[in-house]
Amino acid sequence: MNIPFLDNWRKRHGDTPGSSVSAAAGEPAGVAELLSECELLRVRAGQSGLELDDTPESLESLDQLTPRWRDDPEELPFLGNDAGLYLGTVIVRTIPGAVWNIWPDGHPVVRLASGREIEVVEAGVEWAGTGAPELSQVYAEAQEV
Repeated sequence: MNIPFLDNWRKRHGDTPGSSVSAAAGEPAGVAELLSECELLRVRAGQSGLELDDTPESLESLDQLTPRWRDDPEELPFLGNDAGLYLGTVIVRTIPGAVWNIWPDGHPVVRLASGREIEVVEAGVEWAGTGAPELSQVYAEAQEV
């Protein structure tokens, strides 16, 4: 996944195209903030009466929604991408030592304190398409590490 705004951010901060970016607290907070927007997911959840508050409980609530987005094949990958970014946001905000890491190709993953990386976008896309793995399950597994 390529995130064009990261190329511009890298240029402003002197990063080279082949390096990864770690978005720890305050290091760049702007990247973490942009990744947490998840606008489409937040709108669709709101239409179902669910306010996403960046908590593990909201992941459980998302898992319980009727997947109406599957009726729109054009929206499905975007919603899945947002679901993965939202999952990552919850992990980074609630699990000590978890940070965003942007691979050189622009692919965002979450790196846990143990060094393990979770490909949250892939998990979100799979969840949006099939319902599995549940977002709350991926979160629970991240806590166990």
